[in-house]
Amino acid sequence: MSEPKSSTCTRLSQVMCISHDSVNRFLLRESYEPQDLFNEAKKLLDVVGGTLNVDDTTLDKPYSQKMELVAHFWSGKHHRVVKGLSLVTLYYTDVQGRSLPVNYRIYDKADDKTKNDYFLDMLAEVLAWGLRPAFTTGDSWYSCEKNLKTVKNHRMGLMFAVEANRTVSVEKGTWVQVQKLDVPDEGVMVWLRNVGPVKLFRTRLKDQLRHYVVCLPDAQGYSTFGRLSFQKLHDQHWGIEQYHREFQAGMQRRALPGARQGAHTEPYLCRAVQFCAVARNAVHPRHRQRLPMEDRIVYQCSRRFCHRVHSWQRTPEPAISCGCQCVSPISDL
Repeated sequence: MSEPKSSTCTRLSQVMCISHDSVNRFLLRESYEPQDLFNEAKKLLDVVGGTLNVDDTTLDKPYSQKMELVAHFWSGKHHRVVKGLSLVTLYYTDVQGRSLPVNYRIYDKADDKTKNDYFLDMLAEVLAWGLRPAFTTGDSWYSCEKNLKTVKNHRMGLMFAVEANRTVSVEKGTWVQVQKLDVPDEGVMVWLRNVGPVKLFRTRLKDQLRHYVVCLPDAQGYSTFGRLSFQKLHDQHWGIEQYHREFQAGMQRRALPGARQGAHTEPYLCRAVQFCAVARNAVHPRHRQRLPMEDRIVYQCSRRFCHRVHSWQRTPEPAISCGCQCVSPISDL
């Protein structure tokens, strides 16, 4: 995944000192699921009381002709419909501020599902796996009534963006678009149709106004939930945007071969796992000096993540030391 140019089985075999046939057999044999990503991430996170963020991004594939899952999707980067892969991510920030992806989907039209359906499926999965977030956040694409009511029924707080023409009620029987309301910095209590009481906040990004609704499981909490609380939650939500930018930058520089049908989806899971590995090793300040060694970080992370496939261990690799006395050398990946 760190190869600056085209990546091949023979090149990977040279880096890891293994047979190129082992790489080919691995691609033919192994298959990983989103829960494998969650199992890697949960080792580094406090799974109780954090913030769960949902968002999607489009990975450009303008020259793909016969690649599975490639279709036309809206791109926020290009501000138009482009050809590529649509990746939906759940991104978790724990109470200590550590953030990692915990679930994902690559949009497949054959599933006959929307992105909102994927979100509900992923939310149910991470809750079943043991994640206990205090808040769930998302942009206006995911602020439909069904999503908000599902999050609310799980006794979680929520913060979702809403479109400017979304109607709310300040006085009973009167409905008005949020863009026409006078919203103070500390927010204003309104009634969202079929959802219930929420607190409305307004932000400005350049020359564009954005609106967010916040719903708390405890109605008494609204009195103390002001601008500072909203801004903290909003900053945590913005983390998924930064993750997707890093993810896209990495996938534009790297590639992995796919030897079987559907194998091309695994590089995206491996890229997310790499993100977990780099986050783990970046805890120690002196690890920052090792960033040029990204090739070995990724491939050793892949070995650990792939359950130490026996065919990959015919030739043992020397441990790589970072030169400090930290508890997480790269060889521990």
